[in-house]
Amino acid sequence: MNVPEWLLVHRITVEPYLGDSAYGPQYGPPVSDVRALVAEKIRTVRDREGREVTSTAQIIAAPGLNCPAESRITLPDGRTTKAISVAHHTAPGLPVPQCTEVSAE
Repeated sequence: MNVPEWLLVHRITVEPYLGDSAYGPQYGPPVSDVRALVAEKIRTVRDREGREVTSTAQIIAAPGLNCPAESRITLPDGRTTKAISVAHHTAPGLPVPQCTEVSAE
C-alpha cells in the first residue's frame, strides 16, 4: 500500500546526485513534476555522516523516488535546496502506507 496520491498536493523537481568530479558535484537529468507533500519547517536532523544539521523542508513522496542524499531539489515556491537525508519507509504485510521521506536544507 503506497501513500495516497491525493495527499501529494505539491510538485517538485529532483536532480539526482551522481557524485563529485573535478568540476564539482554531478547531477542526473532533472525529473520534474514529482508529486510530493512538502512541509517547510525547521528541525534538526542527522546527515549521512551522523552530524546534526538543520533541515528547513521535509518532503513525503511515493516509494521508489530516486533522490540520494546531496540531490538538488526545487520546491514548489521555486527555492532550490539539497537533500540531507532520505528514508524509505516500508512495512511489508502491514496496512500502512509506504513512502519516501526526504529532509532538505
